Amino acid sequence: MTSPKTQTSRRGVMTASLGIAAVGAATAATTQGASAAPGRPATRGSNILAVRDGTQIFYKDWGPSSAQPVVFHHGWPLSADDWDNQMLFFLEKGYRVIAHDRRGHGRSTQTDTGNDMDTYVADLFDLTDHLDLRNAIHVGHSTGGGEAAHYAARAKPGRVAKVALLGAVPPIMVKSAKNPGGLPLEVFDGFRAGLAANRAQNYREIASGPFYGFNRPGAKVVPAMVDNWWRQGMMGGAKAQYDCIKAFSETDFTDDLKAIEVPVLLMHGDDDQVVPIADAALIGIKLLKHGTLKVYPGLPHGMATTHADIINADLLAFFKA
Repeated sequence: MTSPKTQTSRRGVMTASLGIAAVGAATAATTQGASAAPGRPATRGSNILAVRDGTQIFYKDWGPSSAQPVVFHHGWPLSADDWDNQMLFFLEKGYRVIAHDRRGHGRSTQTDTGNDMDTYVADLFDLTDHLDLRNAIHVGHSTGGGEAAHYAARAKPGRVAKVALLGAVPPIMVKSAKNPGGLPLEVFDGFRAGLAANRAQNYREIASGPFYGFNRPGAKVVPAMVDNWWRQGMMGGAKAQYDCIKAFSETDFTDDLKAIEVPVLLMHGDDDQVVPIADAALIGIKLLKHGTLKVYPGLPHGMATTHADIINADLLAFFKA
């Protein structure tokens, strides 16, 4: 029978050995990263990029480097995971698919500053330059639609091939003298108050209610969708998500839509309770040089999740057109 003292010694040796192995693996990973070609990670899949101010941006990069890139931009307060269905679908179709967690969201740094649209897009420039993405298709939902438009309007020629905006916030959400059909500021104050008072409960109410249209009579609630939305929201930083409400509601994307030179597909459900179509896509289509509008009768804000088969097919047709 082994003595307690001997057992303790063996545990110590095993613990030390595991620690040395872990350090060795970390060192190897660091060395591998250091030897990567400039602008490209040594390995691809899930990665972290430190942008110009040190903020760490988490991103996924799947598929052949030689394939046409599709960049997905998530909505508030979610993460790149909200695009899992689309990323797997388009990966299988032969595209290279990329999605990042916006600063303050998901696995990226929980920033307390820089939570505004200009900084979001500066981060995106750092990422797309790092990956050297060219002829990319950008797909944005909700807040991510604003980010995609803000980026596409500023990108160098050859970087962006097409843009698809789903239930997107442009041109501007908040009501003003210039935008009389917008939502009153009090609506967004309510979002902020709910987040500050009880973020966990507030997020569950949004996901189980208007986001997926589960509050409509006869709607069948899918608990897993609600749980996944809540999970993504609670991963991010409360301060960053609080600030983002101003970014998505008060940023004016009018000039961005006018400046985009590539084809843009606007996809919007006419029962979107979060970003009402009347003050979004129906106005945005008039500002685009090369825009197409597709309206989905009865579909909610989160239609890329609730009706992924329809949305994916229409996106694929737009990509190939």
